[in-house]
Amino acid sequence: MFTRIRKDIDGIFQRDPAAKNVLEVVLCYPGLHAVWLHRIAHALYTRGWVILPRLISNFTRFMTGIEIHPGAKIGEGLFIDHGTGVVIGETAEIGDNVTIYQGVTLGGTGKEKGKRHPTVGDNVVIATGAKVLGSFKIGYNAKIGAGSVVLKDVPPNSTVVGIPGQVVSKQTKKVNSISQGVNLDHNNLPDPVKETLLGMQSNIVMLERRIAELEEAANMGA
Repeated sequence: MFTRIRKDIDGIFQRDPAAKNVLEVVLCYPGLHAVWLHRIAHALYTRGWVILPRLISNFTRFMTGIEIHPGAKIGEGLFIDHGTGVVIGETAEIGDNVTIYQGVTLGGTGKEKGKRHPTVGDNVVIATGAKVLGSFKIGYNAKIGAGSVVLKDVPPNSTVVGIPGQVVSKQTKKVNSISQGVNLDHNNLPDPVKETLLGMQSNIVMLERRIAELEEAANMGA
């Protein structure tokens, strides 16, 4: 238990430059409080309790602004930064060293039974306001851009942006543990709309040049 607590605290120091000391992290980080309270609720939930785990979840939401269903499975080193508005559904599964920013939803898409929430791999970063909806997998080391709506599988080592979310880049480098560093650089993501517009602009310039050449040739022939 103490080893896991230590990993939770170390994960915050690794990924949050605002963290000054252990006492500050333990007392003032609502994301950490939400994870710790969830572990208590989850332990009770897996033993067949229902009401008490849900009460703990509701208390956690009231205190931290973070709602985690007691049934959700969470690995080590989850860092919920700020956290207000974060919602994690009942059948969601989160791997190790995952980073989630405020306003993120790991939710379902309807009233289906069974597995209906996403499975998030190790070292994933989910940026502010992203919505990940459905029972699919987010591969390890993936990055979800701010405000994205993800509705299908995300390959490992890839970056997803947009509504609906589209894979805009893939990398081959794999990060195996937090000691190697989780890539938090989610503010410099590709812009597929901009790239499409630039491509269209380039084609328009090429067509205008070709039309000018044809007109010049026609004038010379006349």
